[in-house]
Amino acid sequence: MARALQLAARGLDTTSPNPRVGCVLVRDGEIVGEGWHERAGEPHAEIHALRAAEGAARGATAYVTLEPCSHFGRTPPCADALIDAGVTRVVVAMVDPNPLVGGRGLERLRATGIRTEYGLLEDEARELNIGFVSRMTRGRPWVRLKAAATLDGKTALENGVSQWITGAAARADGHRWRARACAVLTGIGTVREDDPQLTVRDVPCTRQPLRILVDAGLQVSLAARILQGAPILIATASADAARITALRDRGHEVLIVPNAAGKVDLPQLLLQLGARGLNEIHVEAGFKLNGSLMREGCVDEVLLYLAPMLVGDAAHGLFNLPALAALEGATRLDIRDLRMIGPDLRLIARPRSAA
Repeated sequence: MARALQLAARGLDTTSPNPRVGCVLVRDGEIVGEGWHERAGEPHAEIHALRAAEGAARGATAYVTLEPCSHFGRTPPCADALIDAGVTRVVVAMVDPNPLVGGRGLERLRATGIRTEYGLLEDEARELNIGFVSRMTRGRPWVRLKAAATLDGKTALENGVSQWITGAAARADGHRWRARACAVLTGIGTVREDDPQLTVRDVPCTRQPLRILVDAGLQVSLAARILQGAPILIATASADAARITALRDRGHEVLIVPNAAGKVDLPQLLLQLGARGLNEIHVEAGFKLNGSLMREGCVDEVLLYLAPMLVGDAAHGLFNLPALAALEGATRLDIRDLRMIGPDLRLIARPRSAA
């Protein structure tokens, strides 16, 4: 199963909106076939493994990181393919959270006499597909908020300079997280101050994530770098017809999702992104949007890079959150991972309210 998970991870940035899945076929203690789901619309992991086995799958055990599908989508059911190949045992890491499957694949296998088991390395399989699980169970993507700061919690100097707080290794690592996401999201403040491209550049990437701009007042300049290249999605609260037309004429999509305060309704935006099949959203924004996302319960994970430097009294912190009178009101996080990336420290933490 560990090998199947390694294989599944090869589809880290290519399978969306599908999950990342690996499969290993074992007969008489020897691997006879293995495969992984490479991209949506193409054969699933089980099919690749069966093809690699070249008929040696009869009597084998299949180790699959996610329950084999039992329904016709863009490809036929994998459960049927395993049955037809003569597999006698199927071990699954986790049951598919997709309500179209949800145990039916295992039932289909058992109905033909195939022995089934599930739960082996389930936590690892769930982490690999945390965004897919989120979309299937909550209807919204998994939101990972990335930030870089000094040890005294500053993301920029008083004059706005922020490049570069962290070193090259940390920046490349951040691009790896960009690459695995379905979309990269930022706010108009970041676009005005830094004029970012928000593309994956420092690491290999077979497809660029969708870029999303939260711009309540449609203030983005048409010359902004984020508007160059592939079309982006702009979430706004504005109904300015002329601005909307100008952006749409350049191929960009404008999504109007206002809340009662005249800002972008962030929870509603996430639901709409989930409905579009987006599993993981990677946020790289400023302290205002970071704070709004945190306050509205939209952040599932914080990816924080800390540089070993102190810059003193600077203008920009990490989150625009209200002052507290008591620590009982603090947002509590659980640290999930802590490691050095070059000279910088990378911390991964999750708010305790995150699923």
